[in-house]
Amino acid sequence: MICDEIRARLQEMGDPSVADFNAKLIPNRPREHFLGIKTPELRSYAKVLSKDPTVFMFLKDLPHMYFEEDQLHAFILSGIRDFEVCVSLLDEFLSYVDNWATCDSLLPKIFVKHRDELLPYISLWLSSSETYRIRYGIGSLMRYFLDEGFDVSYPLRVSSLRSDEYYVNMMIAWYFATALAKQYDAVLPFIEKGRLDKWTHNKTIQKAVESFRITGEHKAYLRTLKRR
Repeated sequence: MICDEIRARLQEMGDPSVADFNAKLIPNRPREHFLGIKTPELRSYAKVLSKDPTVFMFLKDLPHMYFEEDQLHAFILSGIRDFEVCVSLLDEFLSYVDNWATCDSLLPKIFVKHRDELLPYISLWLSSSETYRIRYGIGSLMRYFLDEGFDVSYPLRVSSLRSDEYYVNMMIAWYFATALAKQYDAVLPFIEKGRLDKWTHNKTIQKAVESFRITGEHKAYLRTLKRR
């Protein structure tokens, strides 16, 4: 079966030193779940597998055992060109995503051409109780709706989210820092009026100040808005 073949190949590609490094970046998964394969190698393997029609058996074989299988899954999904097939498989996979790296590696190119169809899914993801489903919803608004298609209702929705989960709050901060770089005038009032919780508010300002895309004048003003 292709699933057994993929796992065997990944085990051959593994490097213990890379596995040790990756495990430190993703502390919520046990060390034995890491094989240690660098991202470029996984992307190359994903391109090869994408040409195999039986790869959908692998995409349906959930949950995976190894982090690298999850990453490979994300890279294969990201290359699917049929929107309905892609978003359906992605939505199913999100229930098994348990770390920020895999969540943030789900970047289907087809979504750029189907923003309107994506919005209902984003709304469902933001309404979820699952950490990485919420994170993915916020990330989708950041990636696909801060340039063309931007609407102030989107940062309003993100600002209304409240979570005790670090990886949700970090994505909220990332969203608003990026929004300040791209839609400064529209998004600044959310910071001025304290629409975010204190930790996320200050993290947003920190990330914005570190950005090369925000002017020195805007950074100076943002520093004055930090909450003590």
